[in-house]
Parts: sequence; C-alpha cells; structure tokens
Amino acid sequence: YPSGNLAIIITRERDQHSLIVQEDELKTVKIRALFQSDGRSTCYYRNGDEWINMSIHGGQYLDQAGNRVRRWMWLNLSPEPHVPLSPIFISLNRHVGVRILAQDKIFISFLAMGRQAKFNMGTKVQVSAASQPPPAAQLGEDELLLLAFRVRILQLFDRMRGCLNFPSTEQWNKMQPPMYLMTQAVKILELCMAADISDELRSSIKAIVN
Repeated sequence: YPSGNLAIIITRERDQHSLIVQEDELKTVKIRALFQSDGRSTCYYRNGDEWINMSIHGGQYLDQAGNRVRRWMWLNLSPEPHVPLSPIFISLNRHVGVRILAQDKIFISFLAMGRQAKFNMGTKVQVSAASQPPPAAQLGEDELLLLAFRVRILQLFDRMRGCLNFPSTEQWNKMQPPMYLMTQAVKILELCMAADISDELRSSIKAIVN
C-alpha cells in the first residue's frame, strides 16, 4: 500500500499456490481475502465476517448480517438445471478490488499511485457426480477454541522474539507474523464457518486469531 503496509502475499507449496489480501493497517494483520488454486476462496468484510465463499462446486455471497444474498453453481459441473453466476465486483478497500466472472476468471486488482497489478486466481476444476469430495469433518467447540488459542500463543511468541531482536517501537508496528501462522488463522476461520457453533463463539474465535 502507499502507506508501506503489505497488501498482497502470494505463496506456493508444491503444485498449489495461494493469494492473501491484507487490510491496510499498521498494528494488526487483518486478512480480507484468501484465494487458492484448488478452487477454494473466501472474502471477508472489514469486521471479519464472511462476504463471499467459493469452492469447486460454486459460491455464495452474504450480506453484513450474514444473510445469503446470492448463490451459484459453476457451469462445468453438471448438465442439470442450476443457478448460473452473474458477474460480481466488490471493493475490499480503496486499493484492492475483486471481479468474479467465471470459475477460471477470478481477478484481483491492486491500484495505487497510478499503477495497477492484476492477478487471475481462477481455475477450472472439473467435478463429476461420481467423484464428489467427502464433506470436511467438523470440529467441536472445544477443538476450535484450542486451535485458535494455539495460533494466538504462537503469534505472541513470534512478536516477543521480534521485540527482542528489534527494540525500536517503530519496528514492532511493521513486523508481520510468519506466513504459516497467517495460513493457519485463515483455515481456522474456514472451519468456523463450516461448523455448527453459535455466532457468539464464532465471533470470539475470529477475535482470538485476528
């Protein structure tokens, strides 16, 4: 960002890659979106609530109250009747926008100081009716809380190491947590959205990892 804060991170692990969009904040690292090459992607409102969620099957668009505004299926999944995607454009902030046109046309654009970078995180993932992936195992409330506190403790330990290595307060505010902790935090938030837990607990876990 023009402020010097990190905006977009791209990681690669084996044959998979991910793109993470962070909010333009100095003291906290708030994830606004995660796009993965296996077809899974999630965008979040500024307060951390889920905005758009996509999988290899399709996606859904939620309002800030958590109500489903739109749901769609990708065209290549089956010949059966389905709800197609109408193009979606959202602005995560004044510098980062997301355009969703098709399964293989999901564009993230970054615009600042008259220059633009554009990334296509869309992918063609074919899914046949005979090879539907099994549903993800849901974790209980205690397990989710333990995972969240584990990530939070690791974040604090990492920050303590950074404070010892860089005594200047100005340096502290610029430190970013390790990529593996950011990825774990995003995965816990995804598990929370899939789990049958109360909204209060879901909000508490989001506050812990963020």
